[in-house]
Amino acid sequence: MQIEVVINPKYDRLKDFIGSIPDRFPVEGKTIYKSRNEIKVFESSFPINVKQYKTPSFFNRLVYTFVRPAKVLRAYRYAFELLDKGFDTPEPVGYILLKKYGLIRQSYFISIQSPYTRRFYEFGEGPVEGREDIIRAFARYTARLHEAGICHADYSPGNILFEKKDRQIRFMLVDINRMKFEETGLEKGCANFARLWGRPDFFRIIADEYARMRNFDAGECFQLIMEKRNKFWKAYTRSHPLPFDLGEPV
Repeated sequence: MQIEVVINPKYDRLKDFIGSIPDRFPVEGKTIYKSRNEIKVFESSFPINVKQYKTPSFFNRLVYTFVRPAKVLRAYRYAFELLDKGFDTPEPVGYILLKKYGLIRQSYFISIQSPYTRRFYEFGEGPVEGREDIIRAFARYTARLHEAGICHADYSPGNILFEKKDRQIRFMLVDINRMKFEETGLEKGCANFARLWGRPDFFRIIADEYARMRNFDAGECFQLIMEKRNKFWKAYTRSHPLPFDLGEPV
C-alpha cells in the first residue's frame, strides 16, 4: 500500500499524528457522522475533524487517479480558496491518500473542528417568525458567494453551519469537495437553493433579500426557487423518503 500525506505547513507539528490516522481511525476518535462517509473528532492540542471517504468503486478509482482530482484533494484545495476569498470553512490541516497498485483505495481529509453548532436543518419545519434576521443574512451571504463566483453544488442544510452571537450572524460551509468556481447568474443562483428544507414563507424571504442584493426581480427569484426546488425533490423522492414536509404540492 502506498501512502501520500500532505500537511498544511501551519500544522507541521502534527506530522506524526496525521501520519498515524489510517491506523488510529478504526479504533479511536468520536464518530459524529456516519453514512457513505464517516467523520470522527480526535483530540490533539485542539479538536480535529477527520473525514474518511467511502472506498470508491473500481471505475471511480480510475477516474480519481487519472481523470479528475480525488474528493479529498478537492476538499483540501477548495478550503484554501474559500478562506482566501473571505468565506469561512474549517481550516484544512492536511489529507491522506492510500493507493494500491497505483489506484486510490482510501482517503482522509483532516481539518479543524468547527465551533459553529447550528445547521440549517432547523428551518425545515415550523414558522419563520423570530428568525427572519438569520434568513435574510443567509440570503445576503449566498449572494456574496455567487458574486464571488462560488457555488456549492451540495448546498444542503447539513453543509451550512451558522452562529448568532451579539447580533452578529456568521456562516460556514462544510463538505466542500463539490464546489464550482464559475459565474452564477439568476437561474443558477436560484437553483442553488433547491436542496434546502423549509416552507414557502422561508423561501419568499430568501428570494426577496437575494434579489435585492443582486438587482434581480424578487417575484421571478421566488418562482425560480420554487420551480427548481420542486423539481429536485420530485426526483429525490423517487428513490428516497421525503425527510420533511414540503409544505405545498410536489
